[in-house]
Amino acid sequence: MLHASNITLTFGKRVLFKEVNIKFKHEACYGLIGANGSGKSTFLKILSREIEPTEGEIITSPGERIAMLRQDHFEFNDYNVLDVVIMGHQELYKVIKERNEIYAKEEFTDEDGHRSAELEELMGQMNGYDAESEAAQLLSGLGVDDQLHGKKMKDIEGGEKVKVLLAQSLFGSPDILLLDEPTNHLDIESIAWLEEYLINFRKTVIVVSHDRYFLNKVCTHIADIDYSKIQIYVGNYSFWQQASELAAQQLKDQNKKIEDKRKDLQAFVERFSSNASKARQATSRKKVLEKLTLEDIKVSTRKYPYINFKPDRESGRSILEIENLCKKVDGVELLKNFNLLVNKGDKIVFLAFSHLVQTTLFEILMGNMEPDSGTYKWGETITQAYLPKDNSSYFDTDKSIHSWLQQYTTNPDENFTRGFLGRMLFSGDEALKKVNVLSGGEKVRCMISRMMLAGANSILLDEPTNHLDLESITSLNKAMIDFPELVMFCSHDHEFINTVANRIIEICPYGVIDRMMPFDDYLENDGVKALRDEYYHGHNRMVL
Repeated sequence: MLHASNITLTFGKRVLFKEVNIKFKHEACYGLIGANGSGKSTFLKILSREIEPTEGEIITSPGERIAMLRQDHFEFNDYNVLDVVIMGHQELYKVIKERNEIYAKEEFTDEDGHRSAELEELMGQMNGYDAESEAAQLLSGLGVDDQLHGKKMKDIEGGEKVKVLLAQSLFGSPDILLLDEPTNHLDIESIAWLEEYLINFRKTVIVVSHDRYFLNKVCTHIADIDYSKIQIYVGNYSFWQQASELAAQQLKDQNKKIEDKRKDLQAFVERFSSNASKARQATSRKKVLEKLTLEDIKVSTRKYPYINFKPDRESGRSILEIENLCKKVDGVELLKNFNLLVNKGDKIVFLAFSHLVQTTLFEILMGNMEPDSGTYKWGETITQAYLPKDNSSYFDTDKSIHSWLQQYTTNPDENFTRGFLGRMLFSGDEALKKVNVLSGGEKVRCMISRMMLAGANSILLDEPTNHLDLESITSLNKAMIDFPELVMFCSHDHEFINTVANRIIEICPYGVIDRMMPFDDYLENDGVKALRDEYYHGHNRMVL
C-alpha cells in the first residue's frame, strides 16, 4: 500500500499541493498527468521521500520497497553497467559488496566466517544469486548490447545510460515503482518491451509521461493534478480525456438551462410585479429566482495552444529528390548511397538505427551540413520550415520573446506577431520574457510560432514532442494531420507517428525499408519484420 496522507507543499506563497489524500492500489498503474509546472515530478519525489512535504506524510506497508527512475546520467560514471543495475536494490547491493570484500581477503578470520554465513543467508532470501542474470536480462530487453554490460557508465553513450538507469529502477521487482518520463530517448523496440513489462508487473506503478500511446497502453488509472489537488480516475488516458470533456460539457449545459430559466423568471417578475392579479405569482417567481445559482465552472489550469500551419502557396509536382547521399559523423557511417523520391502529399516518418541518422539527414536537407557525397534537390515551388532537435543556437540572446519573433517577419505590426505568440500561450507580459531563460517547452513553442510565420509548404520536424506537455503535443499532432502539404519527421511518440505518417522509411545498417502504410501495420507486417531482421543483422550483408 502507498498512501499520500494530507500532503501539502508550499514554496513561499505558492501552494503546489494542498491536503492531497490518495491511496494507490496494488496491481495498478497510475498515469500522473497535469499541466507543465503543476508538480508531477515533485510529487514523485515526495512519494519517494526525496522531498519532505510542508505537511502530511507518505505511508507504506512494512517491508515494501520503493524504486524511482533516476535522472542524473552522470551519477554512476565510475561503476560498471551491471553493478549500476543491481544498485536498484540498495540493500542487496550492500550485501553483495560486503560478501565480495570478505571473500577477497587474504586472511579469513572466524568472524569473517560467521559474517559470510549470515550474508549467504541474506543472499538467498533476496534472490541475490540470480542478481547478475536478472540485471543482464533487463538490459537485453531494453536493447543494451551484451558487450556493454561490463563497461563503465562513463564509457557508454547517453542513450544507453538512460536504458541502464531504467533497468536499475526495474531491478529486483520493487513493490512500488515510480517512473518519470521513462520513454525519453528510448527506441521503439525498447518502448514496446517496457510496455509489456509494465502490463505484466503485478505491483504498484506511478508514471509520468507525455507519450499518450504509452499511457493508454499501460495505465489502469489516471491521477490528474489540477488546482493543487489530485483526482483519481479509473481507466487509461483516452478514457480520462473523454470523460473530463464530457463532464465539462454537461456542466456547461446544466448552467445554460439555469441561465435560461433565470431569464424567463426575471422577465415574468419585471412584467407582472406591478400587476395586482399577478403580484403573488411574481413574488413567488422572484423567490425561485433568488435561489437559482450557477455552478462554479473552474477554468482548468490546462491550456491548449492553437497551432495551424498555412502554406503561402501550394507545392508543385516536383518536391524533393535525393541521390546517393553519403555522410559519416565521427567515423560512423550514417548515410550510405541514400536515395529518395518524395511525392506530393507524403507525410514521412524516418526511423533509423541511430538517432543521429535522422538529425544528420534533416540538417543536410536544410543546408546546415554538407554531405560527403551525393546530391539533393528541392522543387522550385518548395519552401521549408524546420524544427530542429537542438534549438539552443536560436536562443543565445537576451531579446524578449516578442522581439525575438519579430526578427522572423517583415510585417511591422506589433499586433501581428503578438497574435502568433498568443496562440502559443505567450500573452501579455509573457511575451516580454527573455528567450535565454525559457524552459525547453517554451523554446519549442517559440520555434513553432516562428514556423507558423514562415508560411512554408514543407515541414521538417526532429523529435517535435520533446519538452512539450500533453496539451501542446495534442495541438501539434492535430496541426500535422490537418497540414495539406509535405511533412517529414522523426519521433518516438507512437500516437504522433500513427496518426500523421502515411509513409514509413527506415534506414537500417544494411538497407532501407520504404513502405506506404500506417505505422501499426508496419510494426505488425511479417514481411517488414523479416526485412528489418535482415537489414539490422546483415545476414546477406546488403549495403545501403
